[in-house]
Amino acid sequence: MSIFFFERLAEKRIKEAIRQGQFENLPGKGKPIVFEDDSMVPEDLRMAYKMLKNAGFIPPELQTEKEIKNALDLLDEMQDERERYRQVTKLNILVTKANMLRSRPINLEVNQVYYRKVVEKIKVRKR
Repeated sequence: MSIFFFERLAEKRIKEAIRQGQFENLPGKGKPIVFEDDSMVPEDLRMAYKMLKNAGFIPPELQTEKEIKNALDLLDEMQDERERYRQVTKLNILVTKANMLRSRPINLEVNQVYYRKVVEKIKVRKR
């Protein structure tokens, strides 16, 4: 059998389903499709990453990004200046780690949320 046979068969079944109204009232109808940016994942690993993600596991670089978000959230709540300094140090380490795991660095100019929050949270003491 040729590939054209399968294409014609698929097209026939799709048209039949449209006539029967099987594509009406589908979840997400009229909403934009959200595409995942997997351009930074090597092509030969994309399927494995997708399977791991669907099973509840995430790649190390995404885990590090989650840790960065959690550290920022903790920083928002901290009142003690020494703890805040430790948290900022931890954030710097996590960003460095994330940059090492990725083929492109985290761009703080694009992601102004991180940069702005860090700057807002740092207090400089005058001696």
